[in-house]
Amino acid sequence: MDVTYSNCAGLDVHKKTVVACWISAAKPKATESRTFGTTTQELLSLSDWLSDNGVTHVAMESTGEYWKPVYNLLEASFTVLVVNAQHIKNVPGRKTDVKDAEWIAQLLQHGLLRGSFIPPLPQRDLRDLTRHRATLVREKASVVNRLQKVLEWANVKLASVVTDVMGVSARKMLAAIVAGQDDAITLAGLAVGSLRRKQSQLEQALSGRVRAHHRFLIASHLRHIDFLEEQIAVFDTEITTHIQSQTPSAEASLQSTLENQGQSAKRPGTEPSTPLNWEKAVMLLDTIPGVGRETAERILAEIGIDMSRFPTSAHLARWARVCPGNFESAGKRLSGAIGQGNNWLRSALVQAANAAARCKTSNLSTVYRRLAARRGRQRAIIAVAHRILIAVYHMLTKQQVFQEVKVTGRHQQHNDRLLQHMCGRIQQLGYQVNLVPVAR
Repeated sequence: MDVTYSNCAGLDVHKKTVVACWISAAKPKATESRTFGTTTQELLSLSDWLSDNGVTHVAMESTGEYWKPVYNLLEASFTVLVVNAQHIKNVPGRKTDVKDAEWIAQLLQHGLLRGSFIPPLPQRDLRDLTRHRATLVREKASVVNRLQKVLEWANVKLASVVTDVMGVSARKMLAAIVAGQDDAITLAGLAVGSLRRKQSQLEQALSGRVRAHHRFLIASHLRHIDFLEEQIAVFDTEITTHIQSQTPSAEASLQSTLENQGQSAKRPGTEPSTPLNWEKAVMLLDTIPGVGRETAERILAEIGIDMSRFPTSAHLARWARVCPGNFESAGKRLSGAIGQGNNWLRSALVQAANAAARCKTSNLSTVYRRLAARRGRQRAIIAVAHRILIAVYHMLTKQQVFQEVKVTGRHQQHNDRLLQHMCGRIQQLGYQVNLVPVAR
């Protein structure tokens, strides 16, 4: 078998130890293995040992969070490949740490390993911020659900009348309940806005059996929610600051534009291009129906703004696992499951797809309704998320805002069949139909 990397190493990473195996094409049957700790000093010793042996490429499995400190200290000196553990099959009956490291080194030497996408350091920092903010948002929703449970235990049916128990009116009522107010009429009088039209329903919903125990729990949950909201706001500010710090200044952008213009003048037939920055990328994604600034920040934190690492939009969709699976044998389609991918990216895309499906004027909503009637809601949402990700790829590549697709082709055929079916049903009832288009 051909040798791709003449001098490489494989690492078997654990919580407390790292087993390294060095292999060289000059000595086909000779390997050298050593065990190092995972402290910073031990990992620097590992880096020195690999450098002394002339290692150029290093491969290791993505084992939980333990690969990250190793990657942080080795990425500056070596080409480090973080590979999927499912893609590496251990030899049966030879399961030891040394054999694992040797097997990884052999696979790497012959070019049989494919490294995972590890973004640069600024993007990894942005990932940490957006993921932690998403965790805080989920935790807040969990606390709100626990608050509703306490209200149910106290026979307070506030959620049956109020759409948002964290709204202005509901927060005033909950604060009054914590303060000891029991009169339902007084509590209902705290409603503001359109909720004042539901006075009678509020009085019935607020007539509960609230005890001191319930007041203690409600107050505790409200303090927890206030703390989480404060933390979310802090992370919003930090994410905005981080994105702006990665955006070049006006002078740097002007200098880059002049350089691009000079290069394009030397090469006829090429157009000058301005490099895309993070702030502009967020503004571009904000034009997609269903995608707000927060969702745009989450998507960009996962995929970045440089789409050159993905040859086509299909590669990006496959990496994100939002496209149909490809599993066929003997001419039979066995499964179309999308598989497991980046859950943080998929959750952001699904959230955007659900919002876009409720936008009646968007073509994405038309796609959702057409597929949901035939394939079900979940498959339709994934299909819409797939289209959003494809649009993101082309928008970042061409630096263009989202352009709505007109309802033509298959969508128009679907509308024609729907009109024909409805006209037939009306004629069966004994009426004559005359269709007149309405100007829009």
